[in-house]
Amino acid sequence: MYVQSIADMVRFCYNDSASALAVVFKFRKMQNQLIKNELESGMEAPLEPKKLTLQVSRVQTPMRIDQYLTRQVENATRNKVQEAIEEGRVLVNEKIVKSNYRIKSCDVIQMTFLRPPAPELAPEDIPIEIMYEDDDLMVINKKPGMVVHPAFGNWTGTLANAILHHIGKDAEELDKSELRPGIVHRLDKNTSGLIIVAKNPVALHRLARQFADRKVIKIYKAMVWGVPNSLSGTITTNIGRSKRDRKVMANFPFEGKDGKTAITDYSVAENLHWFSLLSLTLHTGRTHQIRAHLQHLGHQILGDETYGGASLRTLPFSKSEGFVRNLLELLPRQALHAETLSFQQPTSRETLSFTAPLPEDMLLALEKIRSIKGLPGF
Repeated sequence: MYVQSIADMVRFCYNDSASALAVVFKFRKMQNQLIKNELESGMEAPLEPKKLTLQVSRVQTPMRIDQYLTRQVENATRNKVQEAIEEGRVLVNEKIVKSNYRIKSCDVIQMTFLRPPAPELAPEDIPIEIMYEDDDLMVINKKPGMVVHPAFGNWTGTLANAILHHIGKDAEELDKSELRPGIVHRLDKNTSGLIIVAKNPVALHRLARQFADRKVIKIYKAMVWGVPNSLSGTITTNIGRSKRDRKVMANFPFEGKDGKTAITDYSVAENLHWFSLLSLTLHTGRTHQIRAHLQHLGHQILGDETYGGASLRTLPFSKSEGFVRNLLELLPRQALHAETLSFQQPTSRETLSFTAPLPEDMLLALEKIRSIKGLPGF
């Protein structure tokens, strides 16, 4: 047998998948402890290489390569990009270039960035709203503004830090090597609502399988600009990284060569004339799926700066500019809420369903919009 990884070896030795998972996680824990001991002994942590390949779009406007990469690479700064170029860690069509090189359509750019290793994930006493908890999992109502797990720029104050503190000693069973202990799925920082957290490796595996098999029911509420022509429908596209800006997602032709299949059902829960409250059911789980799909539909989410929902717009009544400005001040983030989750308990197989009420900022915004119903034309 050809063994590609420790996980392969363990699965070969154990017939029971649960036992195999437990052994894998214990092995990773031992690896992490060895690394920690080395660092505590005074050894300097090596920089970790991050490799990325980009192809310049056919319609990309010519610009300096350092400007282009700063826009395209998440968390990149122009100084870091220029440093990588000067050290020969950026190749264009397999050739070293200078910072003032002007990119051309279809250029293939290969980069290697050096980053310090991530710090060890630590428990933090951060209040979280737990909707449900048993021996296998928690269902948490995440507040807007909370990052789910650490990443560059957000090493502390995350939901993952709060989870470790809440679970306490039992968190030792979870794999923290990728800074996502028990995280089954994720929500964007500024999306509020329900998220499932596994409390042991077996539950994590079984819950992740339900998501992969699309057996989890996920329903969201969103406040959007305008009212769709069809009060209900299905948005079906492919979604992938934008070729113009890799920090955002873009819609591509369904079943085409770009992106992955994304399917979202929507219905108008409340017609607010110049706005709508939509109910959305996800059948796939692509990054920024709802936000990108609603941009594609032409009804961007209120407050969504990335996908065009945070700009001032003029409505057909007097002093509308001030109204819209105040509305967006109430919603300094995308008005998107993960309202309902339904799934099987990983041990008992019992169906569990949960609904989280709309957060205060969305309720206040709805109240403000409803207050203009007496205006002419409403």
